[in-house]
Amino acid sequence: MNNPTTPTRTGMLTIGDKFPNFKLDATIAIDKKDDNFKTLSLSDYKGKWKTVFFWPLDFTFVCPTEIAEFNKNHSAFADRGTILLGASCDSKFTHLAWRKDHADLKGLKFPMLADYNKTLSTELGILHKGAGAPLRATFIVDPEDTIRWVDVCDLSVGRSVKEVIRVLDALQTGELCPCGWEKGDPTLKVA
Repeated sequence: MNNPTTPTRTGMLTIGDKFPNFKLDATIAIDKKDDNFKTLSLSDYKGKWKTVFFWPLDFTFVCPTEIAEFNKNHSAFADRGTILLGASCDSKFTHLAWRKDHADLKGLKFPMLADYNKTLSTELGILHKGAGAPLRATFIVDPEDTIRWVDVCDLSVGRSVKEVIRVLDALQTGELCPCGWEKGDPTLKVA
């Protein structure tokens, strides 16, 4: 029998599902004495587009390349009125130590959520069955907290931040966008 305090999930949340409400500690800085952490919740971003991406574990190899690439493109998300949130199942203290240790992570412009108890990862259905860590999952969530796009990669393969931005642009048009559509291209018109 399952422990009633341990969340369980049999499938992954997908397009059209509501993104789960969460309340998680986050590492938001590395240079403030007592203010490097903050508790964040989904309701803090009510009415905003959100891109939430997960990586398996801190102090690994593929993960910092993705985190750094999201950070390099932070202004692209901000220009689109989109909040960027990163998450793994590490603690806020591990996030802080990794950010201090890794040159590419020192100047992050977005919070690192600490899903330490794996509650959010479990609710989303993105825990790797063998490793017990989150898969490389990316969710684009609209202002009504509805999941509009999901991309999940195996633990060994990094994702494309350019593709995340392309899909965000397409979703924000509210129109039909053909294959390979890029911002500025014409959308499809129904005759």
